[in-house]
Amino acid sequence: MRVVAVVPTFNEADNLGELVARLRAAVPGVGVLVVDDASPDGTAELAKRLDAGLGDIDVVTRPSKLGLGSAYRAGFRRAMDDGADVCVQIDADLSHDPAVLPALLANIEHGADLAIGSRYVPGGATLNWPWRRRWLSRWGNRYSAGVLGLAVNDATSGYRAYRAAALRSMDFETVTAEGYGFQVEMTHRLVRAGGKIVEFPIEFRDRRAGHSKLSQDIVGEAVGLVGRLWLDDRRGRRRRRRASG
Repeated sequence: MRVVAVVPTFNEADNLGELVARLRAAVPGVGVLVVDDASPDGTAELAKRLDAGLGDIDVVTRPSKLGLGSAYRAGFRRAMDDGADVCVQIDADLSHDPAVLPALLANIEHGADLAIGSRYVPGGATLNWPWRRRWLSRWGNRYSAGVLGLAVNDATSGYRAYRAAALRSMDFETVTAEGYGFQVEMTHRLVRAGGKIVEFPIEFRDRRAGHSKLSQDIVGEAVGLVGRLWLDDRRGRRRRRRASG
């Protein structure tokens, strides 16, 4: 399989070199695609220097901060155009352990369309988080899964491996969320497309360098998104009943 790790960045120069080294140690043939939103700390330039030394590190530079969702949409599109069979989502801040990536890829090889690195299955954990953020994450996942009927324990996890064929089948480029709601909308879209989802336990560690991108606007977007998706599902069921009746 051709595997490409898509890494959105904004001011991640302190972390990117270690991330790439650990990805290559875990999966030697993995390609890396950095989608950088005009980082003033030189993240994009560092990525280009890493490519000169290591190879197979592509860089997409964007003019400003355009959002997590659009970064992944652009990254998936570029990776698939370049022949990726599997697209990996991983944060640049080292909160996701690259050593887990072989397990996620093994689940894809055994038939999963999406393998999620999950904090909320047995063996999973969140480390070094304040209680408020821990509570918000658990509540958000339970709310999303309960309202939308996802049967997924960690719909907001950002550590994932997608089969490229599944991304095409779910029409990922029309997903609209930009913040952490992007993960929920992608999960919902794949469930509705009949995709197979497997969760594998991970230990999520808070970033060691830089600053968290979480904000009240991102949380608000995710809450509103779940309500909109629930309404879309309800309208879809009504249309199907009318068509069959």
